[in-house]
Amino acid sequence: MASVFDVEVTSFERKRYENLPHAPNKAMNLNSYIAVAGTRVREVRRDGKLLLDADPHGENIPDPRYFVTLDADSLLAPDYVLRLIDVMEDPRAERIGVIQTPYSAFPSSSGLLEHVAGATTDIQHIIHQGFTAHDATYWVGANAVLRTAALRDIAVVAEERGFPVIRYIQERTVIEDTESSIDLLLRDWTLVNFPERLSYSATPPDFGSLVIQRRRWANGGLLIVPKLVSHVFRQLRDSTRAKGRLALETFLRLHYLVSLAAANIGLLLVLSLPSPDGFITMWLPLSAAPYYLLYGRDLLQAGYGLRDPFRVYALNLLLVPVHIGGVFKSIEQMWTGKRIPFHRTPKVLDRTAPPLRYAIAELALLLVMVARGLVHLVQGRWLNAAFAFLNGGFLLYGIVVLMGLSDIRLAVRASETLRTLRRRSPDGAVDADAA
Repeated sequence: MASVFDVEVTSFERKRYENLPHAPNKAMNLNSYIAVAGTRVREVRRDGKLLLDADPHGENIPDPRYFVTLDADSLLAPDYVLRLIDVMEDPRAERIGVIQTPYSAFPSSSGLLEHVAGATTDIQHIIHQGFTAHDATYWVGANAVLRTAALRDIAVVAEERGFPVIRYIQERTVIEDTESSIDLLLRDWTLVNFPERLSYSATPPDFGSLVIQRRRWANGGLLIVPKLVSHVFRQLRDSTRAKGRLALETFLRLHYLVSLAAANIGLLLVLSLPSPDGFITMWLPLSAAPYYLLYGRDLLQAGYGLRDPFRVYALNLLLVPVHIGGVFKSIEQMWTGKRIPFHRTPKVLDRTAPPLRYAIAELALLLVMVARGLVHLVQGRWLNAAFAFLNGGFLLYGIVVLMGLSDIRLAVRASETLRTLRRRSPDGAVDADAA
């Protein structure tokens, strides 16, 4: 038993060193260590600052064939690394750059919101397995086994604070794993999802932290579309590539990048804008029925209850303003050229206050649904009114039961605290998202 735990554990803190990247994001955590792997280094002080310099007689940093990445809120099965590297070592897998098991939610949850949000995570696990079946895998950053040769093949050299920096994983967007997937494809590497549940990741337990996570997930997909287009045109020139299979891969990859933008903006327009006569008919819910029937079937097969598909629908309505907020961040970056800061999902014991603007947006969306329902009712459009009131009921459930009215009060108090901090700050520069 003692030999099982007799291992050497070392740590690496990049921001101690002046000549290593200091950018506050996960991509640079990985880039910093990968850059020094396979070298000998020593610590030196110059002008009162600590640097990490190459030195043939310095400390040896191992040069592995693979790197294993793991988020702070994730866990791996004991045989995760052995089983995935066994696949990578197969001679037929020499062009696999990334292998992973898309993470699942922890089986137990502390509350209903965590349970329902975890259900959407488990559905994503199934979706990502389907991506691999059609050559459309994306790296999902919570965990993965990365081939060192593949990382070095997509590396680019940049400059930060006057020092050269090697970027293996791009930090242009807050979904760096998704963009790196396309970078690997452009260098003829492939990505694979291993068809088992071997990794688990924590789900935010309250609405405030869920807002930060899901808004980040919705931010960046639109920025990556041009790279995907480059990959598709490159594949079209490959005479050996089956065009039908490429079309399916392209559809799935494009859907992954733009679906949150298209679906949420489209749903918002349907729910809030005046609709012409006959637009909201039986055909609208019937057209969505196959999707929700399959979604519900997958939830039941994953061990969830009969009420959970309806709760997931309520959560999806609750997240419409959040997802649109993430999409607008992508548009802001397109317009200004300025990178959006990476906001980590909070890992704290106390509840995280949601930004007041999202609490207001939820109430405003509910008001719009009720108002549209009343207008349809007065005009005698019974089906339209039923559609509006039904969605309003689901959103009301999401606000009261999933988010909780206490979070609205918490958002108001946090907003007041933020205004106080801004008044006391010399330049008034306090990040509303980070505060």
